[in-house]
Amino acid sequence: MPITAMRRAVRESVSGLPRAFWWLWTSTLVNRLGAFVATFMALYLTLERGYSASYAGLVAALHGLGGVVSSLGAGVMTDRLGRRPTLLVAQASTALSVALLGFMEHPVAIAGVAFLVGMASNASRPAVQAMMADIVRPEDRVRAFSLNYWAINLGFAISSAGAGFIASYSYLAGFLIEAAMTMVCAIVVFVKLPESRPVRTALEKDAEPAVGLGTVLRDGRFMGVVGLSFLVALIFQQGSVGLPVAMGEAGFTPADYGLAIAVNGVLIVALQIPVTRFIEHRDPRRLLVISSLVAGYGFGLTAFAGSVGVFALTVCVWTLAEIVNAPTQTGLVVRLSPLHGRGRYQGMYTLSWSVAALVAPLMSGFMIDRFGAEWLWGACAVIGTGAALGYWVLMRGLPDDSTVSEGSEGSEVAEGSEVSEGSEVSTVPEIAEVSPAGTVAPRADSAGAPRP
Repeated sequence: MPITAMRRAVRESVSGLPRAFWWLWTSTLVNRLGAFVATFMALYLTLERGYSASYAGLVAALHGLGGVVSSLGAGVMTDRLGRRPTLLVAQASTALSVALLGFMEHPVAIAGVAFLVGMASNASRPAVQAMMADIVRPEDRVRAFSLNYWAINLGFAISSAGAGFIASYSYLAGFLIEAAMTMVCAIVVFVKLPESRPVRTALEKDAEPAVGLGTVLRDGRFMGVVGLSFLVALIFQQGSVGLPVAMGEAGFTPADYGLAIAVNGVLIVALQIPVTRFIEHRDPRRLLVISSLVAGYGFGLTAFAGSVGVFALTVCVWTLAEIVNAPTQTGLVVRLSPLHGRGRYQGMYTLSWSVAALVAPLMSGFMIDRFGAEWLWGACAVIGTGAALGYWVLMRGLPDDSTVSEGSEGSEVAEGSEVSEGSEVSTVPEIAEVSPAGTVAPRADSAGAPRP
């Protein structure tokens, strides 16, 4: 692609988004750049502290359980207290609990604080997603979610590479650096991000029914999407839980796994923006059906892999599905969420990924031990097919994006919310002001490497 055309493509991908979005994006990137603990926690417990692998697995499960517990609570806080207060509480709590975890020595204390870290770190996700939906126009949301996802993955890729160097020097330094960078995120939110929660008049409150968790649970179509999201997340989780175990049993080294899985991050950083430009205004039902199939059969192809190169090729296949699925599914959740219940709806959606993070290791371990890795990859293909059929059936009759509360949503930032900058459209120079060192915002999971 010529340089001029590439510059035009980048400009079109990042222009037209409000300044508040870029501050939120910057906070996400900084947060992921400091995500060291999730990367080296197992090594820290087994090598530095001398605990067993079983204990390390228990701590990881408690960390995930904390995320499950906080998903719905954080969603309620996002709607009741506001997006900004929830983010501040979540990020400040994460910083303090991560720093505390670095000083814990007793196994019970380590497990308990790890649970708190899981709760605190997961609590920010519903607020981030609800705030992004508030401040970005409906027609730009897929692009915005994609850019945010890009930031997550870029930051996590860099932090994963740096985690090994930091751990070789001091594990405690890793805990403290992550705590410090998370606190920087809280400061960015406090200084630069106004509250975005829409403000309702007394008449609107009387006219519109209250949105509670019961409302979410009774929303059949949305809960169907949550269930399908769980199935898709269950598939993608196998890249970090099933794939390394299967490759190890096949005689491959950890370095071989690292080489194969690195393709995932490289492709996301390289292709997320151009792919998003291609899919931005296409039918979400088709995109979700196709991405579910590609994810399932991408992992299914792993059953035929016999070399690192072939494993890497299978990673390429399901990474393409991930690139399409993540922003499309998040955008769909916003479309199905009522304006004044976005926090609860996003919390329920986040819950699907948190539960998948708990179930996926149990699923992969059971199937590989009992039946062999080939059955696990076959099950992924079956699950992907089921999810695709589910999306096809569930989304029939879904109204066009232009007809979904367009009158209220399109102007909600300018008129119906507390965001004073929501309608201010940033130009490329303004983006450079909040982007790191002249780079154009990248994007980037699911449990340890936050995806939704």
